[in-house]
Amino acid sequence: MSLIYDTLRKNSSKCALIPFITAGYPNIKTTINALYALDNNGADVIELGIPYSDALADGPIIQKSSKISLDQGIHLDDIIKMLNSVTPNLNTPIIIFTYYNPVLAKGIANFICDISSAGASGLIIPDLPLEESDYIIKLCDKYNIELILFIAPTSSNNRIKRIISKSRGCIYLVSSYGVTGVRDEISNTVSILAKDIKNQTDKVILLGFGISSAEQAEYIAKWSIDGIVIGSAFMKIMLNNSSVKSIESIGNFCSLIKKSIE
Repeated sequence: MSLIYDTLRKNSSKCALIPFITAGYPNIKTTINALYALDNNGADVIELGIPYSDALADGPIIQKSSKISLDQGIHLDDIIKMLNSVTPNLNTPIIIFTYYNPVLAKGIANFICDISSAGASGLIIPDLPLEESDYIIKLCDKYNIELILFIAPTSSNNRIKRIISKSRGCIYLVSSYGVTGVRDEISNTVSILAKDIKNQTDKVILLGFGISSAEQAEYIAKWSIDGIVIGSAFMKIMLNNSSVKSIESIGNFCSLIKKSIE
C-alpha cells in the first residue's frame, strides 16, 4: 500500500487530521513555514492545494487565496521546487490537491513523475472523470502516489461500488453538497453513508468539505471515518492575519483540532 494509506491506517484506533493549505499564499516562504507549523502540531497528513483560476469545488476563502497566489506569478514549477527543498525535512506525508487541467497542461506522466520526485505521496483531482481515471491510477501506482477518488452524497450505489473498486487505499467522502467552505453544521446523514461504505470495504475513508471547528471534528470523529480534512478554516486564519501571526495561529488551531479527535 501507499505511504498515505499506511500513515492513516496506523491511526486506526482514532481519527487522523489532514489540514489543507493553498500553495504560494501569501508567498512561498509563508507556505514553507505553514508546512512546518502543521508538521509540528499534530497533522497526520497535509493537503497542499495547487492554485487554480477555475477552482469549481472550492469556496470563496480558498478561491481568494488561490487568486492572490496566482496574481504573484506562483506556478506549478515554483511549487515543485519548493517541495523538493521542504519534504526531506517533514515527517508528515503530502497530498497534492489540483484540478485536471493543470495536470493535462503539464502532461499526465510528467506531472505525476514531478510530484513524486518532489516528495509528494498522494494526489487528489476533484474534477477527474472516473471514466478517465485508469491511466492516471496506473501511473500513480508506478510512482508510489496514492490517487484518492471522491464519493459524493449524490453518488449512486453502482458508482460507489466502482469508486471503491478503483481506489487503492483511500476514499474521499464529501460531507455536503456544493463547494468547500466553513459551515455551521455537518449533516449526520453522511455518517450513514460512511458506515455503508465501511461495510463494503476496509479502505480508509477521509471526510472533507465544511468542517471548521474542534466541536465539529470531535463529533465527526465518532463516525465511521478514518481522517478529517479541514481547509477553509485554516485558510481563513491565514487570510485574516499577518504572515508571522498566521503561522502561529494555524499551528495552535491544528493542535486544538488534533486534541479534539484523539
